[in-house]
Amino acid sequence: MKPSIPRGTRDFGPAEMQKRQYIFNILKTNFQLFGFMPIETPSMENITTLTGKYGEEGDQLIFKILNSRIHESKEDKKELLKREFNFSLEKSYNSEMLTEKALRYDLTVPFARYVVMNHHQLTYPFKRCQIQPVWRADKPQKGRYREFYQCDADVIGSNSLINELELIAMMDKSFSELQIPVRIKFNNRKILSGIAEVLNATDKIIDITVAIDKLDKIGKEGVIKELIEKGITNEAIKSLEPLIDLSGSNSEKVNVLKQFLNQSEIGRKGIEEIEFLLNNLNMLTIKHVKIELDITLARGLNYYTGTIFEAKADAGTFTPSILGGGRYDDLTGIFGLKGLSGVGISFGVDRIYDVMEELQLFPKEVNKSSSTTILLAYFGEVEQLHCLKLVSQLRTLGIHAELYPDVVKKISKQFEYADKKQIPFVGVVGSNEMSKNTIMLKNMNTGTQEEVSLEHLTEIIKL
Repeated sequence: MKPSIPRGTRDFGPAEMQKRQYIFNILKTNFQLFGFMPIETPSMENITTLTGKYGEEGDQLIFKILNSRIHESKEDKKELLKREFNFSLEKSYNSEMLTEKALRYDLTVPFARYVVMNHHQLTYPFKRCQIQPVWRADKPQKGRYREFYQCDADVIGSNSLINELELIAMMDKSFSELQIPVRIKFNNRKILSGIAEVLNATDKIIDITVAIDKLDKIGKEGVIKELIEKGITNEAIKSLEPLIDLSGSNSEKVNVLKQFLNQSEIGRKGIEEIEFLLNNLNMLTIKHVKIELDITLARGLNYYTGTIFEAKADAGTFTPSILGGGRYDDLTGIFGLKGLSGVGISFGVDRIYDVMEELQLFPKEVNKSSSTTILLAYFGEVEQLHCLKLVSQLRTLGIHAELYPDVVKKISKQFEYADKKQIPFVGVVGSNEMSKNTIMLKNMNTGTQEEVSLEHLTEIIKL
C-alpha cells in the first residue's frame, strides 16, 4: 500500500524548511527585542479547557482524542465504538466515556490555562511568546490547513493601551523585514457591543459579530441573509447597513461612529480606545504597514473584548489573513483567576510562507536546499582523512562545512552532489594540496577556482 498523509497536513523538505526557519528567526528575534519570553504548552489539553471558548463554530473544529481505554478494551472494538458514539450523540458529544482530551485549537486558551496554573511564579505584566503547531478539523484548501503553526505574542496583567501600540510596532517591524506589503485592520469589540445595543439586539451580539466577520467571504448579501436567519429584525439590519458600507479616512469613520453610538456607553468607550491608538501612532516609527479602522472586523472568537487586529497581504492574488489578535479582559476568569486583562497577536506562518512564495520575497541565500557553505572533495582515502581534519577546523571557525562520506572513483560525483544541494563552494584536496596544506577552492556560481590556504579560504567564504 502506498503511504500517504492525512488531508490538511504537509511534509516539508530541506528547501521548504530553510524558508520556514527564515520566517521563524525573524519573528523570534523581534519577540525577544520587544521583551517577550518563550513558553511551550502540551499539544493536547483536557477537552474542558478548550470547549466553550471559541464559539459554536470554533468548538466544532476541535480535534477530539478518543479515550485510550477504548483501544485497550478486550471487548469487540466495533461494538464498543458503536455503543460509545450512540451514547455521545444522545447525551453529550463531549461525554467522558468517549473523549477527555483534544488537540489544541490555538495557543491563547492554553496560555490562559498556563497563567492560572503558574500565577504565583509569574511577574506581571507577563509577556510571553510561543511558536508551536495547532490543529483544526477544517475543510482543507489553499491557505487553510488542519495542522499549522502559530507564532503568538501576548501581554497579560495590564490594561494599558500602550501594549496595543507596542504590538503594532512589532507587526510593522516584522512585516517590514519579511518585505510583505501589509494592511492592518483593527476594530474594537466594545464598538460592536455598542452597535448591538443601539439596535436593541444585545442578546444577539455573538450572532451579529460572527456574521459581520464573514463580510469578505460571503459579501454583504450573505451577511444580511445570515443576520435574518439568526433572528435579527429587518429594522435593525437596515440601521446597520450604513456602518457595513462605511468608508473614508480613519478620522472620518470615527466621526460617523460617534454619532451612531452617542447613546451607548460601551460604544463610546470603544471609540475612546480607538482614538487613543490613532492619536498616538505618530509616537511609533511606523514605516511599512498601512493601518485601517474597519468596523466590519469582528474576529469570531468569543473571548475578545476590546481592540481586535487582522492583517492581510496588500499585494498579489493570494490575500488571506496572515495575522490576527486582540484584547481579552477576562480569559483567565474562566479558569478561576479574575481581573487579568491581556492582549496578543498571532502570526500565521503557513500563510505568510504561501504569500512570500507567490510574491517571490525569500532572499536568494535561503532559496536553496542546503545550509552548507563549502563541501570538501577528495581523490582517495588518504585525502579523505585529511579533509576530515580540515572540515572540523572550518566548523570550529563557524563555517558550515560538509565532507562527502563515500570514496568514489570519479570526483565529478562529489561536484554533482554539491550542485544539487546548491552548495556555493567546493574545496578539492589531492596529494599536491596536502603537501602544501592548501585547498583548491572552486566557486560553484562563477566557475572560478584558485589554490588558497585555510586562512585565505575563511576570508573568501566569509565575504
